[in-house]
Amino acid sequence: MKKQMKKIKRLGATLLAATMLMTGCGALDTTTIDDSETAKSDSITANGEKVKIEYWHCNAEAQGGAAVEELVNKFNKENDHIEVVAKYNPDMYAGLMKNLQAEVAVGNSPAVVQIGWSYLEYFSNNFSYLTPQNAIEKFDAENSTFLADHFLPNILGLAVNTSGEQVGIPYSLSSPVMFYNVDLFKEAGLPEEGPQTWEQVYEYSKIINEKTGKYGCYIEDDNWGAQALLESNGAEFITADKDGKMHTNIASEGGIEAMQMWADMITQGLTPHITWDEGCQAFNAGEVAMLYTTIARRASIQSTAQFEAAAVNSPVWKGKERIVPAGGCFLAITALKEEEQKAAWEFMKYLYEIESMATWTIGTGYVPPRKDVADSPEGLKSFLEENEMMKAATTQMDGVVSWASFPGNVGLEADQILSDAQDQILGGSISAQEGLTSAQDKINTLLGY
Repeated sequence: MKKQMKKIKRLGATLLAATMLMTGCGALDTTTIDDSETAKSDSITANGEKVKIEYWHCNAEAQGGAAVEELVNKFNKENDHIEVVAKYNPDMYAGLMKNLQAEVAVGNSPAVVQIGWSYLEYFSNNFSYLTPQNAIEKFDAENSTFLADHFLPNILGLAVNTSGEQVGIPYSLSSPVMFYNVDLFKEAGLPEEGPQTWEQVYEYSKIINEKTGKYGCYIEDDNWGAQALLESNGAEFITADKDGKMHTNIASEGGIEAMQMWADMITQGLTPHITWDEGCQAFNAGEVAMLYTTIARRASIQSTAQFEAAAVNSPVWKGKERIVPAGGCFLAITALKEEEQKAAWEFMKYLYEIESMATWTIGTGYVPPRKDVADSPEGLKSFLEENEMMKAATTQMDGVVSWASFPGNVGLEADQILSDAQDQILGGSISAQEGLTSAQDKINTLLGY
């Protein structure tokens, strides 16, 4: 079925192509590809030239960038008909979505893209893509059960949209954990097993600041970190009422309490008000005693920190259950030409090989989504047995929930509303109650609630 052109909703000055027209959204109908373009691609292959495709990712040097380079270089070296060009997108998944929007608006598209979990609905509603099963049926029919053979249903479900379509394949799975400086804990006379509750994080931060002069804790300053902190205390970033109407409930009593504690820690000098990268650097430099961030920072911390570092499960609020949003991304095929789609699937399949998955996990800290990697001798069996830090993430999988993904076309705008409110609250210009209530009202208006 031929997709219709859609207008992109105006998302504000931060979006590069907000007033432009985009291509049709949803699963890509390959019959719409221009025959002349397909023929051109075929002739390129026939002439012995490599098909060049772009792989868009969000992995900075300190968070998987080296692993991306290693994997791409290995693929290119071993492949005689495909050349992959990796393109780094700053500002994580929000930055990639904005760049992808601008690229598609002028008629271009990369071949393979990383899509953050929180943008699943926005991506599937606004961009053309080839579903993984369609790619398999078209280019790899002998492996028709590839998805079921290698992934658990609940993991595959992370990349299924509300229409029930498998948009992509899970690639990066992470959850937030608490890294801590064991040396500073010893100096401050604190328990070496680290904090177990958020109340302890606050109290330990005061003691560390008083006895060592260092900051107590840095909390990842994005909506993912905020979701983990607030939802563990009873807030709901996206939920449905009894009639099935979607809305946000971030301004609950527990949500306000959690956000205000975070803001108070900044005001009291227990937490530095700096960017995420700066916070990670401050921890590695020994200036911050605790770092609440993704397990994907594990490799960077182990290779950089000049002290004994450890990691524990994401803290809980006293008397409440642990809730941790699944971080990371899925891979989607956005190539438009048939030969590029075929190359994209071949590259993606390579990324999901056991050895490639092992390289990815060892180089980052992400939990492998493929079900047989952890127990395979060629995979991660010995690594996971020896690496204590990884246990902080692998032992809290029962508390993992989906990264909040707002339905329809409001994803980026809702995400920006949350970010703006958080900046104001942590900057001290408004209270948590005022900021979260205002953000909740704005988002629910967008959702028609």
